[in-house]
Amino acid sequence: MEKKRLEIKVGLFVFLGLALLGVLLLQFSKSASLWRGTYELHLHAVNVGGIKPRAGVLLAGVQVGSVSDIRLAEDGKSVTIDLKIYKEFPIYHDARFVIEQAGFLGDQFVSINPTTNSPPLLADGADVPCQEPFNLQEVARSTAGFIQRLDETAKKLDASVTDLRVKVLNADTLANFTTSITNLKVFTEQALDAVHGVSTMVNTNGAQVAVAVSNAVFFSSQLIQLADSAQGVLATNSVNINQATKDIADTTATFKQLAADLQTGRGLAGAFLQSPELATNMQAIAANLAVTSSNLNRRGLWGILWSHKPASTNTPATSAPTTRR
Repeated sequence: MEKKRLEIKVGLFVFLGLALLGVLLLQFSKSASLWRGTYELHLHAVNVGGIKPRAGVLLAGVQVGSVSDIRLAEDGKSVTIDLKIYKEFPIYHDARFVIEQAGFLGDQFVSINPTTNSPPLLADGADVPCQEPFNLQEVARSTAGFIQRLDETAKKLDASVTDLRVKVLNADTLANFTTSITNLKVFTEQALDAVHGVSTMVNTNGAQVAVAVSNAVFFSSQLIQLADSAQGVLATNSVNINQATKDIADTTATFKQLAADLQTGRGLAGAFLQSPELATNMQAIAANLAVTSSNLNRRGLWGILWSHKPASTNTPATSAPTTRR
């Protein structure tokens, strides 16, 4: 009888110990508490990294639930993460879900980052997109490629510097550059001297420059007055000027008509120039005038008048009247 009571006491003690152990395990585990109400959210991500079930769900750094299950989609292109969130922690629809990692080698968890907390709230069973975790290996691969490209760029830069030293920064180029700098320095000094000379001349001849400028201004005013006077004269005598211009045009036309008549032989002057007989008479008259002027030179006027020579000697002179008509 006592043995049976002892067995009952031992069994009851073991049962209570197991019950307390189970309660402690549930209390300190990462899973949702049995005495707290929860609702589910379904996250969809392309890659979940190494997150596992019973991982924590943190809202602004405070644990508000846990990961209950992780499922691969039927098409194999995405993963669904089931979350159990405590009902006392409402989550707005504009919150961002990100898979993060505690430290460099710590466990991964789901981080909920609130934004403006604009309604509505996420309901039980809502589907929410999730940002994939930071992939250190992918970053390392990208960094390796970047370092390789950087190394190639450094080699090209080194080759460019070598070519620059050989082709540009050689002894001849540097000597020419030094000469150019020297010439530039000399030119600068000369320019400074010239500017100083001009400044000195302006300062010395300031009065003369002022007088010259004053004269230029006066001359400009005189030109303006002259232009105004000329404009007034043209405006006042425009009718007379137009009439004079017309008269000149008419006179020019008359001279043109006269020249045309002379060329064609019309009119008195044209007939005179175009007649062969008149031309012959004019030649005879010119010959008689030549003889008469020659006699005047040799004998004088009285010698010609009182000459006793035969009349045949002056045949050209007497024959002149016979050629007239």
